[in-house]
Amino acid sequence: MNDQAGRRRARRLAIGTVVVLALAGMNGPWLYRFGTEKYHQYQINKPEYKAENGKWEVVEFPEEYRQNTIHAALLRTGKVLLVAGSGNNQDNFDAKKFDTRIWDPVKGTIKKVPTPSDLFCTGHTQLANGNLLIAGGTKRYEKLKGDVTKAGGLMIVHNENPDEPITLPAGTKFTGKENGMTFVSKDSVIVPRAKKNFDKATGKFLGNTPGIYRVYVEAQKQGEKYATGTQDNYRIQGLSGTDARNTYGIAQKLALDKKDFQGIRDAYEFDPVAERYIKVDPMNEARWYPTLTTLSDGKILSVSGLDDIGQLVPGKNEVFDPKTKKWTYLDKNRQFPTYPALFLMQNGKVFYSGSNAGYGPDNVGRDPGIWDVDTNKFSKLTGLSDAKLMETSGTVLLPPAQDEKFMVVGGGGVGESDQSSNKTRIIDLKADDPKFVDGPTLEKGTRYPSSSILPDDTVLVSGGSEDYRGRGDSNILQARLYHSDTNTFEQVADPLVGRNYHSGSLLLPDGRVMFFGSDSLYSDKANTKPGEFEQRIEIYTPPYLYRDSRPSLSGGPQTIERGGSGTFTSQHASTIKKVRLIRPSASTHVTDVDQRSIALDYKVSGDKITVTVPKNKNLVQSGWYMLFVDDDQGTPSKAQWVKVP
Repeated sequence: MNDQAGRRRARRLAIGTVVVLALAGMNGPWLYRFGTEKYHQYQINKPEYKAENGKWEVVEFPEEYRQNTIHAALLRTGKVLLVAGSGNNQDNFDAKKFDTRIWDPVKGTIKKVPTPSDLFCTGHTQLANGNLLIAGGTKRYEKLKGDVTKAGGLMIVHNENPDEPITLPAGTKFTGKENGMTFVSKDSVIVPRAKKNFDKATGKFLGNTPGIYRVYVEAQKQGEKYATGTQDNYRIQGLSGTDARNTYGIAQKLALDKKDFQGIRDAYEFDPVAERYIKVDPMNEARWYPTLTTLSDGKILSVSGLDDIGQLVPGKNEVFDPKTKKWTYLDKNRQFPTYPALFLMQNGKVFYSGSNAGYGPDNVGRDPGIWDVDTNKFSKLTGLSDAKLMETSGTVLLPPAQDEKFMVVGGGGVGESDQSSNKTRIIDLKADDPKFVDGPTLEKGTRYPSSSILPDDTVLVSGGSEDYRGRGDSNILQARLYHSDTNTFEQVADPLVGRNYHSGSLLLPDGRVMFFGSDSLYSDKANTKPGEFEQRIEIYTPPYLYRDSRPSLSGGPQTIERGGSGTFTSQHASTIKKVRLIRPSASTHVTDVDQRSIALDYKVSGDKITVTVPKNKNLVQSGWYMLFVDDDQGTPSKAQWVKVP
């Protein structure tokens, strides 16, 4: 424990003692509660308390602008993009009511933005040009067993013709050869042609490998009697001649089981200046719950998600080229659970922490490791505590990014498990033999923790719940600052709003932190009262903004090349002790792979500060960043926006 943290803890203990003494003479439970709340409000608003602990404030939008925010991204304009799509609301989905808002946290203005598709549970990442790439979303809501009225499931369509693909429109009928039942496709499909196989040594023809395509099919009528229990081959109605012989379907049981969410292929760039969505080439795979991560060559990797028939994409990952606006498959497959936490390393490989947000087998793709995307080699990493409790955990690249140390926070069991972890795990990827080691523990097992990097090199860890989606009134109203230099947590002011599923946080250019969302299953301890989506925004003002003053920062170039320098002006230049370049966040489902804080070398001359950007393109990815300077008290300036081309 460092001395500063110890002094702060001592002050809080003293305040707690005063509270007990002050309340000891009060009579009756009502007076006790009233006195406690009144005194609490008095204490947390005292200047000295805020200077030690910070302060939380709730922002409640006018009713017409409220929405169920699922995704949030800081735009290079300083405004925040808040995306709901249908907002986990079936009625909104059925009515095609898809919402997006742009909020200016400085002016307090809110604007509605037309939303072209259901971007509920999409993926997103910051692009080099300052736009936000958004890909995937919702095609169909899940149906629980008991709500499913028509038997259905996966039909794999085979095409044995090596010369031509086959096109089947939506509504195509498949009739079983053994069971005699007919099922109807929900979408049109193009089944690729078969592949001819030859022996490389002799040139002898070895036969064809059928082209295949997967499509969701459904019974024509409702009821259990139209379900099947075993695999069958299906002939396709409407085909004749060689097409009828070459094309057929194969399906396992088609039943009234639960039907998962289905994804879409749609992809967009959001332009923060025009404040509108721009449609780009759709992905090859439909994805719901995907992760988008920038690679070494500037292309964007899209991984995992549920596809257009509600099944986990079987390791078919793809990349988006921002220049051509096109998607192409990777050569080899690798499977992950949905919303995997994937970070570009300084050597160009990708680190997978094991954090994820849900769907997928409990024994496939969950081990943490280092992934060489070019060769598809995956090197597993060891030492992870509570390795079975990584779902709904958070992962953050600790500042400064040059150190390449990551912290994994909390987590829970797979699916709707009530298990949760109070562990933090830290790994140094620059070590000769990287292994996870335990960091400081949380007070409670925590699913859905939010973690935001601050410009003073601390990390704000807040919120979450002990149980799945806040069951049993288990939201955690606690916040802590992690100090990487001492590997300790410092407790700060408690948040006012509980945050669990569908929540997140991001750093604002003025040094404050914004929190959004939360989607509790229930709102009471007995789990009898359905929860309501939390539409309020909450802002945390860290202790460093309650000091006497903050350093100024102005002027300077808007663009600095990697390896290049730029000179800025500050009236407090002589007090500057740290310069940080922080990538803006794009956050959802405890997953924010964009945020990183990069230390910059700097020189001071009079009121001028000259900063130099590192050369490594994997450390400093192309794009827009917030440039902060910190003084000798650890107080940051307001950010200046800088583009690294």
